[in-house]
Amino acid sequence: MPVSRNGDSALYAYFKPKSAIAEAFRTLRTNISFSSLNRPFKTIMTTSAGPLDGKSTVTSNMGVVMAQAGSRVLIVDCDLRKPVMHKNFETDNHRGLTNLLVQDLDIAEVIKPTRVEGLSLLTSGPIPPNPSELLGSLKMKNFLEKAAGMYDIVFIDSLPVIAVTDASVLAPLVDGVMLVVKSGATKIDMVKEAKNQLKKAKARIIGVVLNEVKMKSEDYHYYYYYKSRNKPSKEVVL
Repeated sequence: MPVSRNGDSALYAYFKPKSAIAEAFRTLRTNISFSSLNRPFKTIMTTSAGPLDGKSTVTSNMGVVMAQAGSRVLIVDCDLRKPVMHKNFETDNHRGLTNLLVQDLDIAEVIKPTRVEGLSLLTSGPIPPNPSELLGSLKMKNFLEKAAGMYDIVFIDSLPVIAVTDASVLAPLVDGVMLVVKSGATKIDMVKEAKNQLKKAKARIIGVVLNEVKMKSEDYHYYYYYKSRNKPSKEVVL
């Protein structure tokens, strides 16, 4: 089983559905649904300012709770430098997104089912020498459009914004972007720079998730905060 830094599975919403963390992801699911009433988000990219902010954990669990609500969900690992989705879902990464784009494979040939009903996964595949070029290609754009027609929602796990250009290249191809920030670790200047880069890339930032805020009580270890562009801020204390 994949293990996070605190020794628990990364799929909190699946393995611990009654936990406060799982409930926070369900609240985030509700907030996203309310913020997209006029224009449903079919493709959502998750990114962060820097590494180790928890973006992949957020992506994984959002896929789980969306599927648990009855949606047909696809998670695409677009981190073509340090992919982790195959570890989170305990599957291989021999073939994936890079094979689809380079070898012109059909989506059905590379998508994998997961233990969560209604949730499918497209791993990164072999790490290519030119990630940014692949992600910004016409083939990638066409794939996302096709995937959006096959699934109710597609979550895209991308690299941090500041590290490389991958996230900025993907941003204009998706309906919305969630920016994940780690409390006590991510510097404010980095968050501002990440936001500016996404804006320059014409990204539609739909919200910010603040995670891993330590609470005094031993029973509450995380705090998730989501801010939508169109709704008042909402907070969940875990």
